[in-house]
Amino acid sequence: MTFSNLVDTFRQLIHRFPDKRTGRNTIYSIEDVVLGAFSVLTTQSPSFLAHQTAMAENKGKSNAQTLFGIQAIPSDNHIRDLLDAVPPQQVFPMFEWVFNALNELGQLQVFRAVEDQLLIALDGTQYHSSNCIHCKNCSVKTHKNGRTSYLHTVITPVIVAPGHNRALPLEPEFIVPQDGHHKQDCETAAAKRWICKYSARYRALNVTLLGDDLYSRQPLCEQVIAAGLNFIFVCKPQSHPTLYDWLDQLEKAQVVQTLRIESRHGKRREIDNYRFVNQLPIRDGDDALEINWCELTTTDSDGKVVYQNTFISNHRISADNVVGIVQAGRTRWKVENENNNTLKTKGYHLTHNFGHGKEHLSALLASLNLLAFLFHTILDMMDTKYQLIRAKLSSRKMFFQHIQALTCYHCFDSFDALLDFMILNRPGFSGDILV
Repeated sequence: MTFSNLVDTFRQLIHRFPDKRTGRNTIYSIEDVVLGAFSVLTTQSPSFLAHQTAMAENKGKSNAQTLFGIQAIPSDNHIRDLLDAVPPQQVFPMFEWVFNALNELGQLQVFRAVEDQLLIALDGTQYHSSNCIHCKNCSVKTHKNGRTSYLHTVITPVIVAPGHNRALPLEPEFIVPQDGHHKQDCETAAAKRWICKYSARYRALNVTLLGDDLYSRQPLCEQVIAAGLNFIFVCKPQSHPTLYDWLDQLEKAQVVQTLRIESRHGKRREIDNYRFVNQLPIRDGDDALEINWCELTTTDSDGKVVYQNTFISNHRISADNVVGIVQAGRTRWKVENENNNTLKTKGYHLTHNFGHGKEHLSALLASLNLLAFLFHTILDMMDTKYQLIRAKLSSRKMFFQHIQALTCYHCFDSFDALLDFMILNRPGFSGDILV
């Protein structure tokens, strides 16, 4: 998959986007409006459209046209006005198209882990907070001092794998007020909706969901199993008193199994102590779901604990797979580190108010931001030229600074031509790859 292929596919999808305009005198197509917003997020340049407008006036063409297929460049305000009426779900088929294409090309195999499972980590993240700016889709929080905050939060599912430094974002699920519900929406309810919507796609692919302690409750675990999926969730003693009471009794009866592994990291020695047991009740009551539990405690040579965590799963745990189960469970942190943290601090500015709107604008722009990150991740996986440049410009910030500067001054015939220019003209690069 090339950048041009991805953009062309997305442009075809945009034909289906709703357009609130009713007259025929429309200067800008809905495709140009959506891709205008997407180009800003993809180049990580808030001024991209302004620069391309000036370039089109001076040179008769611009990178907005050659890289993104934008025929007429709309203003920022025009983009915000028209996109406010577009639900974020309109973008989601592009995530599905990318997933199916990667699966068909065999690119998802490198993400498979324990028990040949494809790991999908779920986690909620806040991307907007204000004391005054709000819309009908905001969550509302009233503080003890009487102050009110308006929030936007989203679940960002991503495909992850132990030892893999990339994360592939999937369709998000926004935490928004639900029709017919008096209670405010929450992360758990949103996770259940996501499972209902997408489990059929993943059922035959051996998928295990990862999540923090919030997810390790019986109703959600039962829903995961009923959907034909698996789970490995963090499970804390404070939230599961019955389970840990059973565990104490089994410990006294010497039923809990253990595994000890010593390893060296340079001069440093660490000891991994695993404990595991199967068929524990997740809660009190005759209808309690039986789950399987494991723990890892890592100590250094002085006996100091450097890591400790516990997990539950519907995978049966043994000495043969407990290390893999724990590694998979720990990988859920990648949804925060490689995905959410990158989106907030590495140039995507997920929490920046690009535009809030009165209906869907904030959520739509967040979805386009996620899609831009997905495009970049695919190029980092599959485009040799992109990989070469990212290796030389290892800082993501520096890489996009170069993209921003170059597209200000020169019009490239394609994204591939832009990469060629960077390879041929930066000291230390080799042009051999272009042969």
